[in-house]
Amino acid sequence: MLTADSLPEMRGGADVAAHTSNLVEKLAIPNETVKAWVAERAAWTGVAAVEVIDAADDDRLLREAIAAGELIDLGNGTYYAHSHPKDTARTEERTFVGTDDPNDAGRFNNWRPASELRPEVDALMKDASSGKTMYVIPYLMANAPGSPLAKWGIGVELTDSRYVALSMIRMARVGQVAWDALGDGTDFVRGVHVTGDLDNLKRAASPTPTSPDDHRYFVTLTRDREILHHGSAYGGNALLAKIAHGLRLASFDAHQNGWLVDQMGLMGIENLKTGETKYLIVGFPSASGKTNLVMTEPPDALRDQYKVHFLGDDIVWMYVGDDNRIYGMNPEYGVFGVAPGTNAETNPAAMEAMQAGSGTIFTNVARHEETNEIWWEEMTPGYPEDVSGWLDWQGKRISDRPAGEQKSKAHPWAQRNSRFTSPLTLIPNISPEWDNAKGVPISGVIFGGRVSSPREPLIRQLPDPQTGVYDGAVMGVETTAAIDAPVVFRADPMAMMGFYSYPEQDFFQDWLSLVDRAGDEAPGFFHVNWFAKDEDGRFMWPGFGENLRALIWAIEQPARRQAEELAKAETDGLVNVTPAGIIPTPKALNTEGLSISEETLAKLLTYDPKLWETEVPRRNEYLAQFPSLPKALEDAHARFVDGVTSL
Repeated sequence: MLTADSLPEMRGGADVAAHTSNLVEKLAIPNETVKAWVAERAAWTGVAAVEVIDAADDDRLLREAIAAGELIDLGNGTYYAHSHPKDTARTEERTFVGTDDPNDAGRFNNWRPASELRPEVDALMKDASSGKTMYVIPYLMANAPGSPLAKWGIGVELTDSRYVALSMIRMARVGQVAWDALGDGTDFVRGVHVTGDLDNLKRAASPTPTSPDDHRYFVTLTRDREILHHGSAYGGNALLAKIAHGLRLASFDAHQNGWLVDQMGLMGIENLKTGETKYLIVGFPSASGKTNLVMTEPPDALRDQYKVHFLGDDIVWMYVGDDNRIYGMNPEYGVFGVAPGTNAETNPAAMEAMQAGSGTIFTNVARHEETNEIWWEEMTPGYPEDVSGWLDWQGKRISDRPAGEQKSKAHPWAQRNSRFTSPLTLIPNISPEWDNAKGVPISGVIFGGRVSSPREPLIRQLPDPQTGVYDGAVMGVETTAAIDAPVVFRADPMAMMGFYSYPEQDFFQDWLSLVDRAGDEAPGFFHVNWFAKDEDGRFMWPGFGENLRALIWAIEQPARRQAEELAKAETDGLVNVTPAGIIPTPKALNTEGLSISEETLAKLLTYDPKLWETEVPRRNEYLAQFPSLPKALEDAHARFVDGVTSL
């Protein structure tokens, strides 16, 4: 690391730029374009030192972060961090896409002219890292260096947060692999993250994209392939390789170059009797159980029949291969999972991955100040018996609370969006194909999310891929803790709300184009719901490993359902064909060892025409927001409305 102290005194203006350039010149940056850009941004942000990061620096950075009080060593090879109490989740209202082409504006992507956004963010970043170290993080977002999509995954993040540097080492391929991929090229994603003064940062009480009193800016300049984030150190806002690059900017790159990006998990289900593995992509909103699902273990009764292979929990890059099959890959190197609700029953693979010696970083969970144990809601069946010594996520003693708030869901110990960050390689059921440069062929697309109404059944299949794209486009769910806002029911098309980088109707068309290019090799489309509640507000489906039963049914179905085949399946009592899709009967599912009543299972697989009729005005109003829609979606919507209202 080189510091300003190693140079003559900086006097400001041109002298600062010259000295910073001299400082950066001495760093081990093999690409001249990167070096010049780093010098420019270092001078602008006013950093005191600049350091180039490689994954091999992890141990040293951990020691430095512990010494500086930025992390707590839990004493077992895992680490604890907490964020600013007002900096715990993504803020969609302050997340922007910037270009100078108004045609890039969508309904949900918070588009603004780049010519306006850039100077606003630059003004906030000016000297905002004064006295800090700038960490230069070269990274590659791709499942392997030889991937056909790897060239779009090359990036460099500049950050003034050591926590971010450590998290990036866990979430992306950091260091020489990126320099090798870039070579002497000039096409890479330029990302700048400046934390800002979080204690005094201006935050609007009710933020909007135009709030003048809010200095949080999370900006992706898609056509410039540049990311500028100011005013947060929370993972989703600060790990620029993840959402800003891997999802938002990459989806724009994909749109321009004939491939596709979506917020999805990626998993394989192996039939242990035949040896065949089929791969599914899973589109749920953040904190809706994607991670638990793609890492799941089969229920006891099915463990000798099936095995789940984990490939990714948040982002999938897709393209059509030479064989016309759609291939998917996870560009990330780690897991940034939601802690609350994760336990040995819901996600044993994740719990094993974050054990002693894993290097996992836990953020905003509860911690025991003497033993350094950690805890979050539902990690164990109940709260720790003795609250003495326990600190909540803000470092406040649980024992200082009123007795009625010490063990109360209304007063959680861990922040509801608290996280664990671990490398993929520690997941015990990681697929042997996780780093196959080609990716894996996709057999099924699963959409879903939190819907407590029994309207949405456990699983339904859409009759063809085009109708499946329509179903994903009109999906509505209940919001989750990953968003800094009250829980409401809202549209979440393709589980991409908050991540769109170009007009949504064009994204829908890109999905349609992908399945059209795949033709007869296109995967089947399904919609699932694990969250339906009964009249007493209790979940009807046990969830977790039991969810595999629905997915096993899915991978056994043809992607396109022909009338004759469907009629036979219905006659045989295996499916019910409804305007909302094809719903299996209880008879069609493998229920061996399933511990719910036949009556409950029947309810979970029921089509209720009155409840579905309420979807018609919601979908009509929602689709009316878009200036134009692909004809295939208009036709699918017309079929849905006619079917639902004619019964």
